[in-house]
Amino acid sequence: MELRHLKYFLAVAEELNFTKASEKLFISQPPLSRQIIELEEELHAKLFIRNNKKVELTEAGKYFKKEVTALFQNLEHISVKTKKIAENISGEFRIAYISSIYPAVISELIKHLKEQFPYVNFKLFEVPTSRQITALELGKIEMGIIRSPVKSLKIKSHLWFQDGFSLVYNKNTVQIKSEKEIINLKDETFVFFNKDYAPHYHEVLLELCAFYGFTPKIIHEANNINSIVQLVKNGLGISIVPSHIVKNNQDPEIGFIELKKVKLQTDVSIITSKDDYSEITKTAVDFLLHK
Repeated sequence: MELRHLKYFLAVAEELNFTKASEKLFISQPPLSRQIIELEEELHAKLFIRNNKKVELTEAGKYFKKEVTALFQNLEHISVKTKKIAENISGEFRIAYISSIYPAVISELIKHLKEQFPYVNFKLFEVPTSRQITALELGKIEMGIIRSPVKSLKIKSHLWFQDGFSLVYNKNTVQIKSEKEIINLKDETFVFFNKDYAPHYHEVLLELCAFYGFTPKIIHEANNINSIVQLVKNGLGISIVPSHIVKNNQDPEIGFIELKKVKLQTDVSIITSKDDYSEITKTAVDFLLHK
């Protein structure tokens, strides 16, 4: 079935006259009749009742007309919106990011994009890595910022930066001055990312503790980096977080010690669809890569 079959069908369905429909379509009547017969044969359904006096739609034909009319209206809507997006008149661009990204960078990105594409509606979502990958594969977001390897043939990954790790603790409840004293924290309560929420990241944190000679006593878990830091501030434990978040936490009660001895880093990447060649996506990726 081709688009022309549907156009020819609609013309006949609207005119209920093959002669008038052929004139409307600028074709002769015999080819038009053949196209309708081909369509009916493909559908295995009779669409018109024809006799010498009139042409009528069958019940199947009435249903088909309704659906094809809606289809063409939707195609028109898609065409118009595609043109508008191409001209940057309107549209929507959805960006997902992990909670440990410095929020000021995201704000700068949106400001930059809004200057370049003033009529585009930009939406932000805080989403864990695994869900971002699925959302991008399904076309529910246009760009993501994640913290783990990507194993998807549908996604293009751009390494943004490599991040180290830092111990975070409450200065009023935990006494520690340097990285070499971390072994003394083996009996302390730890606050970690939920294993089901961020399995790769959870495993990395266990590796870090193993490097310093102990297995952490994980009592509290959270799905958001800011929640973890807040739990630490409230004296409910200590944690290990990406060093990047230190920029966003200048609370005098909270201390950070960068873990420099362990050669373990985490990649922060920008992900986009391999089929996405839009100017907005290119501009967004370029801006972040040059920050």
